[in-house]
Amino acid sequence: MTAVTANADAPVLLDLPPLGAAHFARIEDKVAALMRTRCDVVAMQGEALLPLEACIRSAVRPGSTALNIITGPYGETFGGWLRSCGAEVITIAAPFTGAVSPQQVADALREHPEIDFVSLVHAEAATGNTNPVAEIGAVVSAHGALLMLDAVASVGAEPLLTDEWGVDLCVIGGQKALAGPAGVSAVSVSARAWERIAANEQAPRRSYLSLLDWKERWIDGGRSALPHAPAQLEMLALEQAVDRIEGEGLDGVITRHRAAAGALRAGVRALGGLVPYVIRDEDAAPAATTLRAPVGLDAREVVSAALGADGLVPVQAAAGALAKEMIRVNHYGRAADRDVVLASLAALATGLRAVGMDADGDAAATAADEAWNEVSAAR
Repeated sequence: MTAVTANADAPVLLDLPPLGAAHFARIEDKVAALMRTRCDVVAMQGEALLPLEACIRSAVRPGSTALNIITGPYGETFGGWLRSCGAEVITIAAPFTGAVSPQQVADALREHPEIDFVSLVHAEAATGNTNPVAEIGAVVSAHGALLMLDAVASVGAEPLLTDEWGVDLCVIGGQKALAGPAGVSAVSVSARAWERIAANEQAPRRSYLSLLDWKERWIDGGRSALPHAPAQLEMLALEQAVDRIEGEGLDGVITRHRAAAGALRAGVRALGGLVPYVIRDEDAAPAATTLRAPVGLDAREVVSAALGADGLVPVQAAAGALAKEMIRVNHYGRAADRDVVLASLAALATGLRAVGMDADGDAAATAADEAWNEVSAAR
């Protein structure tokens, strides 16, 4: 048998001391502070789709009516889960070029007073838009419905004021603006949401999707004994990600993401050939920017040529039906960086030239620099 030699430069990931209940609870408390909530926070052992589905299956009962707001692919996923729970689903679908308005939500609630659950994505990295949660939350709270928010792509990239905005179920993940792990996520649960979940006879029990199991076996016991063996590496990575955000300062991290988005959009406008897919700057997500290719040009060809010039830039083609027309540039986490934005623009310029389009890389770089400085100075 051939001996396997460990890489001496690799981080130590084995033989760690056990992650006890007290440490697990401290990590949850750090996450709660980041989310600006005093409600219960449960860290769940899986990517954020786990708590998102758990929220819907726990809080939505058969025969109820839910309002699902779609501004991207995750909103579409929520609609399927809501229907499978036996809810009648009222849908607001906003164009992927913008955001949903609070007035649209108010109109839907007025037309359907029986709505008692609203699902919303804060920012959609896949489509590059973000929604005005503060204003929507006020409308939903006045109506009396529960509000579930997917804040995976927004936490750390833009303000997230869970309690102030009246969010009852708020889900975050660590893999985007926090630059942390994807294998662990967290959900905050308001007292109103716990009451709704407890009254739902169809809420999952003895299940990986059960929020009630977490409440009874973890929270109600004073978080003194973990109900299972924790995903130790992911939890420790999440803690380090949150600690790094605190060390840099959340306001500074948010400014960095805003500067990256502003610089990328300004640079693309000066570049030529491409335009921002999300029309208004105020509707653009700070975590990712989507771009529209000219009619008749396959966006995938531009991306392929761009990555051929610089395979390290966070540029990718959109998925599904938008693949031919949309390019996505991620600038979240450590990629919310001036040099990454400039490198992405340079790669896009190369990609456009490769398919026969004119592209002014120098003008793009100048415009991006000016926009970055403007956002940073306004902090």
